[in-house]
Amino acid sequence: MLTGAHPPVPADLAARAANRGHRLLRRRRLLRLALCAVLLAAAVAAGMWVAARWPTPPSPPAPLGSWGLAPR
Repeated sequence: MLTGAHPPVPADLAARAANRGHRLLRRRRLLRLALCAVLLAAAVAAGMWVAARWPTPPSPPAPLGSWGLAPR
């Protein structure tokens, strides 16, 4: 099997393979960036939703003496 003739290979095979690899890397990088952006937007939206639904405790009344309304 090793003693036989090798099949002909196109001269630009390595360049085409390198270009395809670069394309795949760019596509993966773009998809990863898009996924991170979607996850960040979802986290911000979830945080805003939780903050909007979080019950706020009533504020304590201010002491009357600090306003100058205390009876004399």
